[in-house]
Amino acid sequence: MSLDVSIKITDRLGVMHTINAPTDMALNLMEVVRLYELVPEGTVGICGGMAMCASCQCYVKSSHQLSEKTDDEEAMLSEALNVLPNSRLACQIQISTEMEGLEVELAPED
Repeated sequence: MSLDVSIKITDRLGVMHTINAPTDMALNLMEVVRLYELVPEGTVGICGGMAMCASCQCYVKSSHQLSEKTDDEEAMLSEALNVLPNSRLACQIQISTEMEGLEVELAPED
């Protein structure tokens, strides 16, 4: 049984990356973005994944059923720029087998 899921991530330059994300390391999507160096160092996950900065905001492009937004995530997104109805904080999306085929686009940095 494979412990990786295939995820498509479009970076801030518009380049789509298909990556294999491990499901057995308790990673979230923000950590995967950093692990694969899809953005310059220090530009994603500035708060360490605590839903306090929105630097990892992304747009969920696929129809995956994700966990409900926490109050902290809702509050952070209410203050962030470039928010769309499908915006989520990547630090709040846990990598699991249910994430197979997930497609996201990283929100602009500014």
